[in-house]
Amino acid sequence: MTSYAQTMARDYELGGKAAVAAMIAALFAGSTALTPLYIIYKQAFGFSQVTLTLVYAVYVVGNLGALLFFGRVSDVIGRRPAALAAMGVAVVSAVFFLFAENLAWLDIARILSGLGIGVGAGAGTAWLAELIEGKDKSRAAIITTSTNFIGLGVGALMAGLLAQYAPWPLRLTFAVYLVLLALVIVLIWRTRETVSSPGRLSDVSLRPRLSVPDNVRAQFVAPAVTGFGAMALVGFYAALAPSILAQQLHVTNHAEAGGLFFELSIVAAATIVGTARLSARSTMLAALALMIPAVALVVAAQIYASMALMIAATAVCGAAAALGYRGGLQVVNQIAPADRRAEVVSVFFICCFCGNALPVIGIGVLSGLASATTASLAFAGMIIVFSMVALGFGAKYAR
Repeated sequence: MTSYAQTMARDYELGGKAAVAAMIAALFAGSTALTPLYIIYKQAFGFSQVTLTLVYAVYVVGNLGALLFFGRVSDVIGRRPAALAAMGVAVVSAVFFLFAENLAWLDIARILSGLGIGVGAGAGTAWLAELIEGKDKSRAAIITTSTNFIGLGVGALMAGLLAQYAPWPLRLTFAVYLVLLALVIVLIWRTRETVSSPGRLSDVSLRPRLSVPDNVRAQFVAPAVTGFGAMALVGFYAALAPSILAQQLHVTNHAEAGGLFFELSIVAAATIVGTARLSARSTMLAALALMIPAVALVVAAQIYASMALMIAATAVCGAAAALGYRGGLQVVNQIAPADRRAEVVSVFFICCFCGNALPVIGIGVLSGLASATTASLAFAGMIIVFSMVALGFGAKYAR
């Protein structure tokens, strides 16, 4: 009987970890469901390439709002209430997408999507670490980051397939996504709470506190720039790859556009799992070195209008993004003082969010003023310069 009870308890805990991982994946899937749909929205609502990039980038407003004001909410009210609140915000975001009639609807939906992800990913990361038995919590980081990328890839692929081969491309994707969210909400509702004495929402402090201590600022430069560059690569593909495929490589199939981002995400997830034993510093430096050939291949694919080069570039970008995100985060965790770790990690995430949005806006503006290839060359130059600077700081402060 005892053995049966233990087996049931293990199965329950395994189900809880799977539910939290599914929540993280589902939230991030909502952020890339638009990737293959941007071109359709652009035609339906009649906006420019610059506006398209702004629709993508406004998502970061929600991310930053979650990080600055609600980053510690799950510590106070509990993991499950915070996770359910995040899923509720994701549902509202999906409803706005489902009934979107103009640009304002898209902007509101994107901000809400970013807010839901910011709260849910933070709560889910902490929840997973607490559900995993033992002192070694590195497995939680591997699960979190890999499911993050899997969710991003599945969201883009699902939307691309539905847009290409099913009716109502701007509606059906979000109807299916709402069903997925409902299933995950049920799983989360059944998952064990790990905060022993949850407080009330009124106990949550909304005062932002972000800074990097003076004694680690020089060491912080390399991981911060690495995170910026890693998320810049992801943002480039999530916002602009479908337009590049259509305009320069003459690939107009929405499923292929979603499939390209799916490739990047799956390579990233596999890289995270496959390099789990690599040290944080080595992972970060490898990412910086890979970013240089990654952006070179992206530009070459555009110049030669080569799908083969674009597929190769996507694989290298996926590996570089994964190594940069995981390596940078782990280095920050190592150098941050224990009593200010959450604060320093939050600054790192702000660098990542800025990397995800700002270069995309710059590329959109340059594409309108010059050409898409010129904009990509400028993007590649920025990534190369940043990589060289970060490599210098990383090598200098390797100890």
